[in-house]
Amino acid sequence: MIAYRITTGEGIDAIETAKVGEPSPGPGEVLVELRAASLNYRDLMVAKGGYPRNDTRPVIPLSDGAGVVASVGPGVTRWSIGDRVAPNFMRDWISGPITEHAVRSGLGGGVDGVLAERFVMPERSLVAIPDELSFEEAATLPCAALTAWNALRAAGTTAGDTVLTLGTGGVSMFAVQVARALGAVPVITSSSDAKLERARAAGAAHTVNYATTPEWQDEVRAITGGRGVDHVLETGGPGTLERSLASVRVGGTVSLIGVLADGHPPSLVPALLNAVTVRGIYVGSVELFEEMNRAIAANGIKPVIHETVPFDRAIDAYRALESQRHVGKIVIIRGG
Repeated sequence: MIAYRITTGEGIDAIETAKVGEPSPGPGEVLVELRAASLNYRDLMVAKGGYPRNDTRPVIPLSDGAGVVASVGPGVTRWSIGDRVAPNFMRDWISGPITEHAVRSGLGGGVDGVLAERFVMPERSLVAIPDELSFEEAATLPCAALTAWNALRAAGTTAGDTVLTLGTGGVSMFAVQVARALGAVPVITSSSDAKLERARAAGAAHTVNYATTPEWQDEVRAITGGRGVDHVLETGGPGTLERSLASVRVGGTVSLIGVLADGHPPSLVPALLNAVTVRGIYVGSVELFEEMNRAIAANGIKPVIHETVPFDRAIDAYRALESQRHVGKIVIIRGG
């Protein structure tokens, strides 16, 4: 079969395709036929060799995929041939708190991922795809959607809360949709008015253009009547954390998710003086994934897909992600 492989840390140009042996499910394992996959910023970092605990080489890339059960190994009881499934981002994080062992089982970095015609997964590491979603839509869920869900759930987001998210990538767009479904008030930033218009269409109640409003934290506070938002999904990293801390209310929460913006780590004194909870969020467990899928189905949430790219042109999807022109997710599709 055909699989993509990362063998060095030299970036997108070094990703190669190879004919590899057909995988076969062992006891308790499932063979999945890939139908769609999607990319995250983390996939660019893995290709460049800069993602902690995800430096296995060679490795089949990408964590996010969806497909059909092609065969099952001895002892498998949860799945049957033809079932529509998606793997959890962390293969070995089934439930409960995250562990060092789980972190090292991240697909497409710590262990082989899904960018292959077929892949094998432990039966307990798979979740059923919501009937309401296509394979392309379901392939966007394992990282971006689950990260947003975990962050909002951990912060106890509820109706009436104000939630700020940065940029219009996958996590941020899911956060807008989920926050709206929870009855919260989503606020989103971007440097593009066109992107902000798409965010409003997805459910954002307020938008802030940080290119025209560099001190965007002041605008966020103005939106909330000077109080500050209840929760920030901080996808920027060191370059935006200071402003995120200035945007959140006393006693609020900042969920640390991404490292997209360059910059030196800011002082955390504002977090201390304002009793702000700063929490690292690293995707989620199978249990949380199943919980999220129930919420997606119940609320009719449809993932925002920017564009689709054929499997044999997967490198083009990497380049599209690197350009940062997207709103939502970039998806690789493969016919059955």
